[in-house]
Amino acid sequence: MKDQFGRRIDYLRISVTDKCNLRCTYCMPVEGLEWVPRDELLTYEEITEIVRQMADMGLERIRLTGGEPLIRTDLPDLVRMLSSVPGIEDLALSTNAVLLPRFAGELRDAGVRRVNISLDTLRRERFEELARRPPRFFDATLEGIEAAEATGFQPIKINTVMMRGLNDDEFGDFAAVTRDRPWHVRFIELMPVGRNLHLTERFIPASEMLERVAALGDMEPVEGPPGNGPARYFRYPGAAGTVGVITPLSHNYCDRCNRMRLTAEGGLRTCLFGEHEVDLKTPLRETGEIRDAVRRALAGKPERHYLQLGSDRGSGGLAALSEVGG
Repeated sequence: MKDQFGRRIDYLRISVTDKCNLRCTYCMPVEGLEWVPRDELLTYEEITEIVRQMADMGLERIRLTGGEPLIRTDLPDLVRMLSSVPGIEDLALSTNAVLLPRFAGELRDAGVRRVNISLDTLRRERFEELARRPPRFFDATLEGIEAAEATGFQPIKINTVMMRGLNDDEFGDFAAVTRDRPWHVRFIELMPVGRNLHLTERFIPASEMLERVAALGDMEPVEGPPGNGPARYFRYPGAAGTVGVITPLSHNYCDRCNRMRLTAEGGLRTCLFGEHEVDLKTPLRETGEIRDAVRRALAGKPERHYLQLGSDRGSGGLAALSEVGG
């Protein structure tokens, strides 16, 4: 699959639900959103058929996202179905890890090989402020990361949205963890959408993040772990993990974009922050065929996004990042 700019598209992020068991400040309003009705969600069989047809067109890599994907019932069943699709070479999961202790082994056996875990603080007392859930959820997240290590997921990437005055005093704490643990910590810029614009003053640009990482001393640039992301990585000498910086706002890396996103209700979104979305659910349910719709999506994929700090212009109409899994 190639888009109108000649970029090869071989990676699909699949949102299996828009719901989440956390309410992270930058991702979802505390009261939640108007959820997608259950009968409007794609079934596991429909998701698998979409992947099968797109694999025939060149799709190779999948990431399951949410909301929080593990709150969707029997997610390992979907993983088993997708793992059996010819042509799919990589199947990964993005999660907050709260439910991972329960599902890690089954997900690994079903075919998940890599996990990205959201964790914005290493301080138990701070978790409630950032995730708007009691500290026991923080305990569950750490247990989930330990379960991922014990189960053999590699690499384990920790996604941390850094916000001025909220958690930016933890750069050193997160980096220090990578000396001994096989974690690949990625510091991520805040991404402005409709319901998190009140956090604009908390934004930390990539240039400052890189300066603060450099100030930690001793780290050298490295290639980083395998995956599909655009992070720049650094490592302490002899460290088990790495430290990365992801810059969706201040540095546009759209020229290397290889992905599209399937929403929980069946829209093929060609850019996380773009207006362009093609309905796959209707043709799938009416005719069983979605290839022409995928080709239309590829033909309309924009060249880049146009996010603007302090404004929801360029955010593709998103109210919250949880709607499409980031």
